[in-house]
Amino acid sequence: MAENKDNGNQKPKVIRVNFGFSWFYILLLIGLGFMLFGQGGSNPQKIEWPEVETMIQAGDVKEIVFVRNKFQGSITVRPERLAKYEDKFGGKVPAKSPHFVFLVSNKFNPEETFGELNQKLPATGKFKVILENDDDFWGQILEWLIFPLLLILMWVWMFRGFNKNMNGGANGGGPGGIFSVGKSTGKLADKNDVNVTFKDVAGLYGAKEEVMEIVDFLKNPKKYTTLGGKIPKGALLVGPPGTGKTLLAKAVAGEANVPFFSISGSDFVEMFVGVGASRVRDLFRQAKEKAPCIVFIDEIDAVGRARGKNVGFSSNDERENTLNQLLTEMDGFGTNSGIIILAATNRADILDKALLRAGRFDRQIRVELPELKEREEIFKVHIRNIKVADDFSVEFMAKHTPGFSGADIANVCNEAALTAARRNKQQVELQDFLDAVDRIIGGLERKSSTIMTVAEKRTIAYHEAGHAVVGWLLPYCDPVFKVSLIPRGDALGLTWYLPDERKILAKSYLIDKMCSLIGGRVAEEIINGEPATGALNDLERITRMAYSMVQYYGMSAKVGQLSFYDSTGSRGYDLTKPYSEKTAEMMDQEVRELVDMVHERTKKILMDHFDGFSQVASLLLEKEVILASDIEKIFGPKVLPSDESAGASCQEDQQIGLKGAEAAQIPECQTASSQSEADQGDTIEDENTKTGESQSAE
Repeated sequence: MAENKDNGNQKPKVIRVNFGFSWFYILLLIGLGFMLFGQGGSNPQKIEWPEVETMIQAGDVKEIVFVRNKFQGSITVRPERLAKYEDKFGGKVPAKSPHFVFLVSNKFNPEETFGELNQKLPATGKFKVILENDDDFWGQILEWLIFPLLLILMWVWMFRGFNKNMNGGANGGGPGGIFSVGKSTGKLADKNDVNVTFKDVAGLYGAKEEVMEIVDFLKNPKKYTTLGGKIPKGALLVGPPGTGKTLLAKAVAGEANVPFFSISGSDFVEMFVGVGASRVRDLFRQAKEKAPCIVFIDEIDAVGRARGKNVGFSSNDERENTLNQLLTEMDGFGTNSGIIILAATNRADILDKALLRAGRFDRQIRVELPELKEREEIFKVHIRNIKVADDFSVEFMAKHTPGFSGADIANVCNEAALTAARRNKQQVELQDFLDAVDRIIGGLERKSSTIMTVAEKRTIAYHEAGHAVVGWLLPYCDPVFKVSLIPRGDALGLTWYLPDERKILAKSYLIDKMCSLIGGRVAEEIINGEPATGALNDLERITRMAYSMVQYYGMSAKVGQLSFYDSTGSRGYDLTKPYSEKTAEMMDQEVRELVDMVHERTKKILMDHFDGFSQVASLLLEKEVILASDIEKIFGPKVLPSDESAGASCQEDQQIGLKGAEAAQIPECQTASSQSEADQGDTIEDENTKTGESQSAE
């Protein structure tokens, strides 16, 4: 114990060092190990009796110590003769004795044998003999007791942790022994350690209001209970990755004046039978003790997947038992008054229906990708600690990052700061932000791609010019922002678009979009007289888009107003198709005719404007990067639809580039129909991210 006295009237501060009983075990083990293995000395080599006789006859032995009751002897070699035995010690003879040890049978007579050998030696070669008995009685007892003693100590240590957890230790699921495996790993958030509040959550207007209402209910319950209202038992945050679901939960932890437990859905899943259900019970037991409180389960789809849809078609596995226990704890026979469950997931469509019903998750809060105004607010949050230049415009960057999530915007700001530092700038300029967007979405610029031949570079230039020209001339295509011939990632060329953020996609828009996608392949055919492999990604997207129009959206006259889209995922393991082979052949034929029509229409557009198309390609070869203003000088202003409402732009194209031919697959269509609650799952999300288009020669 140490004491430190301060001046004046302050009481002395006492620092106590608490040595728990576990220190006793540690010190005991160290002492036993030292007794058994810590005895220093030499490392004698074992030899046989004939070798001992040879050494004695050669006059190399200085002393022999023989233990009668062990029939063991140790030999000390004369110092001047040690070099003779270097090979037995690996070239380095130990300085300490003894140097050799030997064992003999119980019929060995040391007095007689050593006496006879000593008489035959000259006076200079005689050796000293010491006869003794080893009376280490306690050492022998310790050797017999050490193993059972260690077993007893380990047993006591394990059950001490078990008893601690059974009696409600401070850590519940903390390190208390192997018996704590069934304890909850949920962390109780300390209010002083959580610095995130609702002021730090930019955008997310609707979602933030819903969550703030829950916090307000916990702070002012009488405001709602006087009118007979009841607080929702649970709220599920649903949305794409990076939109701020976990950030909202952190804000709740920072704002609410109640205990806040946080745990991941995967923490319930273990290889041991019954562990998941046990952890659920322990989590709610702790929550009831702290009620009113909030429990946040991140990535709940890890444990809340619909029952009966597991790999292997098993309906009675450990994960389902964990889900059953979670359902019971949330709203079962017992009561959980004062416990509010918050959960987050990207895959609400695969959750069990019993988990989503009223009484468990009463509210499903959609956390969507931020719109223009929300992106401005998110940029303002993330540039607080960044030294931006005077030319930086938040409004400009928000307009040029459609479809970016909050995490994407944070990454853009951080990458812009790193880019400016790499260029030895004192401030982060607007160009650094634009380069950061290009690097994040399009990939790292490949400056070493000098092995590209002149013919390949020309083909890529005409390919990208085909995309840009068709997109510029068709009214329903998204405006072209920039065309680049600089390879990024896996793509050898990129065409950036800036789509309007709309939700409904007309057939005319989809047709024009397909024309702009196939524009690169058609340009290759016009210039080279044959197609090349650079349009692989474009053809993949066109095919997927055409099948979506025919199979999902009912945009085929022959197939009719039918949709074979499965919004519920109930046909995940169904090996049969919901249509006949004849219908499948009809859909294949419709898709083929649709793509052929788009191909011919695109070819006619490029041939009718061949001079301007060639100028764009030549300018691209000269500058490597051209902007919309360069295309406007050749073709005039962008062609716009006569009726703006007729061609709503597709949210899938909201990306300023791609991460290569494989990673940058702009999904065909993404609709957000707001019909009825039952139809909300009919939205088709085809992987379309942000903005942009790329081609990559395979």
